[in-house]
Amino acid sequence: MPKRPLWANHLISVLIAPATMTVFIPAVILAFTGVALPDPGTATGLLLILTGAVCIGIGLGFLTWTVWLFDRVGEGALAVGTPVNLVVRGPYRHVRNPMMTAVFCLQLGTAAVTASPWLLVWFAVFCTAVLIAIPVFEEPHLVKRFGAQYQTYRRHVPRWIPRVTPWVPVQSESASIP
Repeated sequence: MPKRPLWANHLISVLIAPATMTVFIPAVILAFTGVALPDPGTATGLLLILTGAVCIGIGLGFLTWTVWLFDRVGEGALAVGTPVNLVVRGPYRHVRNPMMTAVFCLQLGTAAVTASPWLLVWFAVFCTAVLIAIPVFEEPHLVKRFGAQYQTYRRHVPRWIPRVTPWVPVQSESASIP
């Protein structure tokens, strides 16, 4: 079977994970619960819409940036086509899970724009699942895959709360980190 082009892996990966969590599932929730968009003529409505738009913009920017880094630095894709290299550039120098930050921003932005308490419930359920899955499944996999390189990275870069300054590996560490 011929190898699928990397752009196809990215498309499949984005449809499997981020799009499902931020578009498809919220659309189903909204279809069953209804949408009463906030009134932009009120201060609260306008604030919800603007806050939601900012969150969605940040989420889309981070998602695009992290997918680009997985392609260019990691030489792989998110869910399909595991990266060859550990990605520790851009936002990954501040926090180990910037892609989750992107998804969280998209979910919160959508909840704000639609003024949906049900989307906030979905956000809480998803956050809980991620808070469990990352340390239990993803991190042990990365330790096996990248070994000492990931262990060093993990010691210096926090999982959820970003560092104020980007982590820069010392010379002896940088030989093993792209």
